[in-house]
Amino acid sequence: MQDTTSQETATEKLTALQHPRFARSYERQSRRRPMRELMEPLRREMVGRAQGVVLELGAGNGLNFAFYQPDKVERVVAVEPDTTMRSLAQSRLEAAPVPITLVEGAVESLPFSDASFDCVVATLVWCSVLDPMQGLREVQRILKPGGSLLMIEHVRAPGKLAALIQDMAVPFTTRFAGNCHWNRDTAQFVRDAGFQNTAVHSYGSRFFPFITIAATRP
Repeated sequence: MQDTTSQETATEKLTALQHPRFARSYERQSRRRPMRELMEPLRREMVGRAQGVVLELGAGNGLNFAFYQPDKVERVVAVEPDTTMRSLAQSRLEAAPVPITLVEGAVESLPFSDASFDCVVATLVWCSVLDPMQGLREVQRILKPGGSLLMIEHVRAPGKLAALIQDMAVPFTTRFAGNCHWNRDTAQFVRDAGFQNTAVHSYGSRFFPFITIAATRP
């Protein structure tokens, strides 16, 4: 009975993470020059730091795949809950320079054994995770001791006015932008989850700040 309940809960989570209209819109936006100029250098830097057996969470439409380094990465397992996003990512697998397996799954309940990955990569994911802290607990569980967490996220603005505008926008972004919580302090989540050596760098604009995070599992 418990197994059936767990399966039903997992199915409900995956259903809640289906955003086909947003996925198609994101694909169009990601091809435009302003987004490429902002994101490609960050992807190249952070994804290029991945090593060993890698788990990519929220792989989206597969834009990270081209940046894995074959001299550093053995293989990648890429998890994406959204069916439309997975279909878009599938088309980018052939061009990847490392072996990548694309699977369905949610961050909060990863179908992998403890301490089975050397590195976790997440790009523009934690704004839309249903339970950010549970997701980070899962990352700690599947990472080997000393394993790396590499993230690129858009986050809560540091200024009061900008943060207030973000707060006001969240009911709309969660509904129309793939459950995006524009106002999350993801770096603090990572610290609260107990990761160590957390290095954070800021990019972007006053109202749309991005950060990169490099942290280590204890």
